[in-house]
Amino acid sequence: MEHLVQKEEVWVATMEDTPGALANKLAGLADAGADLGLVIARRTHDKPSIGVVFVTPIRGDREVEAATELGFSVSKNVHALCVEGENRPGIAVQLAEKIGKAGLNLRGFTGAVIGTRFVVHIGFDSEADMRKAERLLAAS
Repeated sequence: MEHLVQKEEVWVATMEDTPGALANKLAGLADAGADLGLVIARRTHDKPSIGVVFVTPIRGDREVEAATELGFSVSKNVHALCVEGENRPGIAVQLAEKIGKAGLNLRGFTGAVIGTRFVVHIGFDSEADMRKAERLLAAS
């Protein structure tokens, strides 16, 4: 397997579960020049009428300032890697198996294929687990 493995900071914010709330958050980031590679938005399970949005990357002073003003902060609970490469059947299972066989538990696994390339964002519960997975996947 030949692919690019990079650590990524995941930024998180809460928002009202109302029409347009996500668009407002994303518009503020776009206005600051953010070119997001991943957006995950969902309702929270334990707080009715509240949603949560995860984004990455946020780069540079202007984007960081805008993100902070919009209520985003770097997640202290999600330690993530972005893995990219040439797509082929079974690539997701190969990555997941390699991580599982190393005894690492996943916090999240989100992937997509665009043309002939895949991108997977993998979340871990600890920095140590993320670093171990980074070494493991980069060696592949």
